[in-house]
Amino acid sequence: MSKKERKKCASEKKGGNSGKFGCLTKCTSFPMTNVRFQSFIKFQRSVIMTSPHNLPVTTERRMNGHVKTMHFQQFMGPATTLLSLLLVMAVDSTKTVAASRNQQCGNFLQPTLKLTRLIQKESVDLIKTYKASQGEMSELLCKVSVNNIPDPSISGLDPPERIVSIYTHLQAFFPHFKRVYEQQTDLQPPASPLLTELTGVSARSRSLAVLINNFYQSVFPNLPVPEPAGGPTTLPPPQNIFQQKVYGCAVLQTYKEFLSNVSKELRTLKSKVCRRRVHLNLLFF
Repeated sequence: MSKKERKKCASEKKGGNSGKFGCLTKCTSFPMTNVRFQSFIKFQRSVIMTSPHNLPVTTERRMNGHVKTMHFQQFMGPATTLLSLLLVMAVDSTKTVAASRNQQCGNFLQPTLKLTRLIQKESVDLIKTYKASQGEMSELLCKVSVNNIPDPSISGLDPPERIVSIYTHLQAFFPHFKRVYEQQTDLQPPASPLLTELTGVSARSRSLAVLINNFYQSVFPNLPVPEPAGGPTTLPPPQNIFQQKVYGCAVLQTYKEFLSNVSKELRTLKSKVCRRRVHLNLLFF
């Protein structure tokens, strides 16, 4: 490099101008070959071209789409976890509610079944006491058929109808119990065990009707409250002593048979209705 070129280069350095790589090439302490110069130029161009402002539109969009995808995936991870947690909580809550309803169903039915068994046992003893208090031919008296006594069979196609049938049958038996008690009051001494047992069975039967009604309303709250069907119970016309004895035994025997059917029906309801409510609740979740 000549003395004139060195001065020019020095002045360009002092002014902060490299002369578009010209002076920089000449003023380096080592000689820059053509290969090094070309590599340096390519490096500078690559730096300039990879700047975000100089990227092609398609490349920039591709990178922006990639960033958006990463943000979406980062968002969906916690969202999916939260949704799964909410679903688990919903199912657990449903199971808890279903179990609570099942327990409530059983809580109403268990004392009802227990009282039914007690009255059924007492009805067996009541018939024995009744026969013993009627004098001679008591076995023959209890074999005579009588009309206008409630049917001991439980009717209905589905559980609600069958529960209503139990309730209405109980209501239908009460006037007959009252009539038998009145007749036996005239035939028995005041301290007769028969009168005491008749009073006890009648009172517990009314309590059973209340429990049946409460169970029905708790298990089927959207259905109407059961009412006695067919109007007032038809009672027999005035009877002689023999007819009264026959009538009383027929009422007690029919009622004992009815209680046996009620006990079987309640056991069926306990095994099907209460457990079925849990199964139906879980099906909707």
